[in-house]
Amino acid sequence: MSYKAGIVVAIDAIKDRTGSSAIAIKKHMEANLPAEKKWMNAMFLKALKAGVVSGDFVKTKGSYKLSPEFKKKAADALKPKKPKKVAPKKKTAPKKKTAPKKKTAPKKKTTTKKKSAPKKKVTTKKAAPKKKTAPKKKTVKKVMKAAATEAAK
Repeated sequence: MSYKAGIVVAIDAIKDRTGSSAIAIKKHMEANLPAEKKWMNAMFLKALKAGVVSGDFVKTKGSYKLSPEFKKKAADALKPKKPKKVAPKKKTAPKKKTAPKKKTAPKKKTTTKKKSAPKKKVTTKKAAPKKKTAPKKKTVKKVMKAAATEAAK
């Protein structure tokens, strides 16, 4: 069993929602390691990093999960492939082929066009519209004086 396969088995066995830490994966793998095989930590770490780079594992914070793409591949590999049944085709009477009509290419008209001299654009400068000044507001005292003088009349 390769280290990558062992990591996949360990992550499946631990089934942690947030992912399995590298230490938990390592402990699980060491517990299931055959007696004749020696543990190589460098190979384990290299397999973890390679799995993340290839997209088989997803690293979140300090935990590792199986990627959704890898889960789909694993599920597809487990499904037994069913041979597709080919439905017998019914023979139909062959239709008579009619000779296709030949299409003639439309004739191109050859006309000579005289190029006219480019027209010069006449630019006229428009005067910028003048801003209208708002009428000045009368102060309250002036309005009161005007109202008093009109009332006096």
